[in-house]
Amino acid sequence: MEFSTQLSLFSTRFLGIFIEAVSFLLLGTIVSGLIEVFVRKEDIARLLPRNPFAAIVAGSFLGFLFPVCECGVVPVTRKLYQKGLPVAVGVAFLLAAPVMNPIVFASTYAAFGFGPILIGRFVITCIMAVAIGLIFSLQRNPIKMLHPRALMAMAGGSGAAAPQPSAPRLSVGQGIVRAARVATDEFFDMGRYLVMGTALAAGMQTFLSQEQIRALASDPSMSAVAMAIMAFVLSICSTTDAILALSFANFGFPSGSLLTFLTFGPMVDIKATLMYLSVFKRRVVFYMVILPLLMSLLFGIFINLNVRF
Repeated sequence: MEFSTQLSLFSTRFLGIFIEAVSFLLLGTIVSGLIEVFVRKEDIARLLPRNPFAAIVAGSFLGFLFPVCECGVVPVTRKLYQKGLPVAVGVAFLLAAPVMNPIVFASTYAAFGFGPILIGRFVITCIMAVAIGLIFSLQRNPIKMLHPRALMAMAGGSGAAAPQPSAPRLSVGQGIVRAARVATDEFFDMGRYLVMGTALAAGMQTFLSQEQIRALASDPSMSAVAMAIMAFVLSICSTTDAILALSFANFGFPSGSLLTFLTFGPMVDIKATLMYLSVFKRRVVFYMVILPLLMSLLFGIFINLNVRF
């Protein structure tokens, strides 16, 4: 393939991924700005269950209140941390929200109908998010996990944030102006990670042979690995990835491998991984990549070997 053709293909794929993702990043930053202005630390404390396990489970379902994909969920999580959200609950929300929301439910239903793929996607995502959240709850000092920008006014020594005392509530007009300013700052801060991640994803799509990966569809184990690689490389938004998964099903990929694609991809892809670096330290980001990868492969391979649907 000539260089000019590759460059044209790269540009097309870059713009396709970026245009799809940037709208959700904008939505996430707007929600982040509204949280900054209208949500107090007392509101977070009142809404979350006091039991740590119940709080983590609740965190995995917060996506139904904040329906954002893997791009928009990062600025929302960072702002919730500054409002007092426990770190482990934020991890569960961060990993689950790109799937556990009504938009993704509708798109998955449109692609596969109400059946094992739809149910399996939501059940496996919830199990993975809660399990990983529980693992992170073992570390109760946020200073050891969070990026300095995410810490802001947080104090170490507990699993939850300790923001500064809440300021008096603003009027609606003042609040909207303030929220817009916060959202603008968040958008440009997170946007650089989105651009870098999009460029990497487009580059790997351009130079990686997808046909060779699809040739692995007949192997129960390697097909799941191939789907995990495709999910990470393609960086498809969780609101539309079910349609792509349906096309992989037509290539002969088994159900377990499709579920690996539909659960691992929304949690971890190239652009999301880079955006995680704005919230967590590098070592933590490594665990946030490897744990979902291993768990999604375990579920996918087990289903391929033992379940037929």
